[in-house]
Amino acid sequence: MKVTHLLGMGAIALSAVACTTNPITGRSSLQLANNSEILTMSSQEYKTTLSKGKVITGTADAKRVVNVGNRIKSAAERYYQSIGRSADLANYSWEFNLLQSSELNAWCMPGGKVAVYTGILPVTKDDNGLAVVLGHEVSHALAGHGNERISQAMVAQYGGAILGGTISNSQWASVFQKVYPIGSQVALLKYGRGQESEADEMGLYLMSMAGYDPRAAIPFWNRMEAASTGARQPEFLSTHPNPETRISDINKDLPKALEYYKAAGGKL
Repeated sequence: MKVTHLLGMGAIALSAVACTTNPITGRSSLQLANNSEILTMSSQEYKTTLSKGKVITGTADAKRVVNVGNRIKSAAERYYQSIGRSADLANYSWEFNLLQSSELNAWCMPGGKVAVYTGILPVTKDDNGLAVVLGHEVSHALAGHGNERISQAMVAQYGGAILGGTISNSQWASVFQKVYPIGSQVALLKYGRGQESEADEMGLYLMSMAGYDPRAAIPFWNRMEAASTGARQPEFLSTHPNPETRISDINKDLPKALEYYKAAGGKL
């Protein structure tokens, strides 16, 4: 009982000093890790991943990934500037790359390092569908989900030592690499369902701010679900909300998303 009590007190203390609120969704999360260190290590892992894969450049699809990604990036930057939080993105170094792979997958590491796999493009169908994917993945980075997962792992593994500042560099590096596996295994990184739901909501708003039609989200997720029927579920969906919950949540978020879409010049 005493141990449980102490752990509970530690969690309260940690929450008091490291609670971060998402300016778009309002969700609060525990983020203990140093963002500068996370961005440095993310950049290194991203380079490693690109070096081990086949990066597609110069094609129509590669240009689409870059163009749609940059529009979502710009929309995020405008929004954060409008609420006085441009500093949140000051150290981002955005990259959008298309990788040759049959996997139905895409991801964004902290700092804006994005990879889209060619296997998911037929499911996206068009720029609106691609914007659903990129908005979702970029939202993981902007919401600090990497920091949150690292923080959860640090608390689980080292507990009260974090409060005393006794975590070594090697211990920190070990936690990071468990959350973001080296090289091609980075594609297997998983977020919790709460984080996936937040990325759905935030991504819907970001794509709308960028001028993409958020009504494309439900057809896209239906296609993703159909693509996994009768086969091994894609890693992209392995920790996502169940389809019924996802569609219900998107329908709840659509009215607000459509307001952003209309403000960006979209036609209702």
